[in-house]
Amino acid sequence: MENTTKYVGLDVSKEKIAVAIADEGREAPRFYGTIDHHPDAVRRLIRKLSEKGVTLEVCYEAGPTGYDLYRWITGMKINCIVIAPSSMPKRPGDHVKTDRRDAERLAQLHRSGELTAVFVPTQDTEALRDLIRARDAAKEDLHRARQRLIHFLLRHHIHPPLTIKRRWTQAYRAWLGALSFDRGGEQSVYQEYLQMTREAEERIRRLEAVLVEQVKDCVHAPVIKALQGLRGLALLTAVTIVAEIGSFVRFRSPAQLMAYLGLVPREYSSGATTRRGSLTKAGNGQVRRALTEAAWSYRHRPAVKGDLAVRLDGQSAHVQNTSWKAQNRLHKKYMSLVRRGKHKNLAIAAVGRELVGFIWAIAVSIEQEQAERTALSA
Repeated sequence: MENTTKYVGLDVSKEKIAVAIADEGREAPRFYGTIDHHPDAVRRLIRKLSEKGVTLEVCYEAGPTGYDLYRWITGMKINCIVIAPSSMPKRPGDHVKTDRRDAERLAQLHRSGELTAVFVPTQDTEALRDLIRARDAAKEDLHRARQRLIHFLLRHHIHPPLTIKRRWTQAYRAWLGALSFDRGGEQSVYQEYLQMTREAEERIRRLEAVLVEQVKDCVHAPVIKALQGLRGLALLTAVTIVAEIGSFVRFRSPAQLMAYLGLVPREYSSGATTRRGSLTKAGNGQVRRALTEAAWSYRHRPAVKGDLAVRLDGQSAHVQNTSWKAQNRLHKKYMSLVRRGKHKNLAIAAVGRELVGFIWAIAVSIEQEQAERTALSA
């Protein structure tokens, strides 16, 4: 029997998976049916479709059910890709959406090679990513809890004394602890808001403690340690970048990584006209925010002192040289843009984009060294 390829599109929901198949050629895809979203049902489907001389190419859209389906399928030695929903081609005027049509559309587009696959992290990387995102969620909860407390005090025209210049210092917290209200309802509300703030702060501390322990022995530890040699990239920022990106060697150049993170300008060009607008802001927003925060440290003159000096101690010559080169180049970039009248936020965006290049250079060198050591020990 001649070898053939079947392209399988899966429309995944919480409980069911709609299956469609597109054979080689130009025939329309056919709907196979619906199966349970369960590993046993998926195995039965794959065994039934895996006839002699048939190669299966499976795809489905990324969603809230995660990557377990990908791991079930690849665990059976079947090729599978996960699709970015935002990159799915859309036909104008198509206002009918069903699971069957979505599965057929996936199979057809997979056969024509028009789908963009997302990077599927390993389970260890995904666990580290979950920790980072849980901490970010706790930070958001803390911000909301603090705002509720501040607005409650503002409604009652209660302001800290003039001797307290900043909120959430020890003096400010001591002042909060001494406040009381005459009415029992107001006192209860105030105590609840204060407790919500304390609980959010404690949750952040617990998550950060676990994160520090997990980073020590994880597969990404060498890259995380090396990236901390860059100014503005302390432990939590470095872990965020590494956990969200996963692998740096999959990007052929820093420019490709910059585009992936949405740090390149939009472009509308036609004929002799070239127009560039704001940043595309595609890709991972958490990494983009982390890079922006790190970029602010390059406003200051190049120097190796304080925490940066501690983080650079024991780093390789390549990391130390790259760190110093980044400080000089990025500080010069920031000052040049500001002197030309650019808003400081635009200057920081440009600095963050170039910082990606230095991050890529360090991370790729470490990952290549790890791959070489693994190959030698195999």
